Amino acid sequence: QVQLVESGGGLVQAGGSLRLSCALSGRTFSSYAMGWFRQAPGKEREFVVGISTSGSSTNYADSVKGRFTISRDNAKNTVYLQMNSLKPEDTAVYYCAARGFWSAGRLNEYDYWGQGTQVTVSS
Repeated sequence: QVQLVESGGGLVQAGGSLRLSCALSGRTFSSYAMGWFRQAPGKEREFVVGISTSGSSTNYADSVKGRFTISRDNAKNTVYLQMNSLKPEDTAVYYCAARGFWSAGRLNEYDYWGQGTQVTVSS
């Protein structure tokens, strides 16, 4: 059974940075494409960014392009989300997700989800 555990959330001022981590256990990490999603209070969960199994392909939501960077370390079974130039509207619970195939689309087809980590950006 795949388990995902996020870490790295917290409170930061606008313009600041955070790095989120998500560790996968239970299966071979390099077999899974990974994604980050977020859900703000009162809003639906939205896609943030995805990365292929090798890390060679990524796709970003327009709202985070140029500010967020996804990466993965297959030796450490971990995917990262570097978030720079944070804005108050980035405040949300951030979730990592995994699936067994890469696609820039089909965003509702992630199979495994973490519990989430809170990111709060103050103005």
